[in-house]
Amino acid sequence: MVRSQYSGNAHNVIKGIGVVTCIYYNPDVDQFYALDYRIFDPDRDGQSKLDHVWDMLDGLASSNVAYGYVLMDSWYAVTELMVHIDDLGKIYYCPLKNNRLVDDSGKSGGGKKAYKAVGKLEWDQTELASGKLVKIKGFPANTKVKLFCVQVSTNRTDYVVTNDLTQGSADGVRKASAIRWKIEEFHRELKQTTGIEKCQARKQRSQRNHINLCMQAWMVLKTAARHANVTIYEQKNTPLRDYVTARWRQPYTVFGF
Repeated sequence: MVRSQYSGNAHNVIKGIGVVTCIYYNPDVDQFYALDYRIFDPDRDGQSKLDHVWDMLDGLASSNVAYGYVLMDSWYAVTELMVHIDDLGKIYYCPLKNNRLVDDSGKSGGGKKAYKAVGKLEWDQTELASGKLVKIKGFPANTKVKLFCVQVSTNRTDYVVTNDLTQGSADGVRKASAIRWKIEEFHRELKQTTGIEKCQARKQRSQRNHINLCMQAWMVLKTAARHANVTIYEQKNTPLRDYVTARWRQPYTVFGF
């Protein structure tokens, strides 16, 4: 299952096992939950990462999971998947790569020359504040989306697209897109509290079992941490810290001289 793939954490291509994860976030209680995950192993199942996302979205529909928005990074912002999310009646927010071709002329059937790379579009102050209607190349005819130029940091700008045509605030889009960070928070907690990356097994079945048990361990720790109103790191470290403290105060073995 080990493949060469790009790591956002290492900012480079490394060898590892790819896991595609579906996280549900509830803003009312500011909590997130892992609903589904898939192991990226195309040599065995013939499924791409996009196929896994498609299947997980359909799985949410069949399980009657109530949600309204889908957030994803630019890797998954392909035409077929975005159209599928729209067909499900959900709203998506996702960044586009700078070279993605769009037409912001506002004309129907503008032709190939009307398409420009997102990174080369011109923006006035009104469009920077409230976005602009564009047509993404390859989308169904007369299907338009709202594109926003979002300043993430002093040296980074994201171009975020949504099928919510009523959205008129770049600041609102920035806040909605920021929720995508919850997936990174989940991955960090999963790695630092369960040791998901540290399995020394060589068989793929053992690795699959290890990943599944780590997912379940995270769920148990996270649930206990919520009930105790502490972080997942505090929840994991407290028993060991209490045990070590107790042993120092009342050691099992006392040496006399």
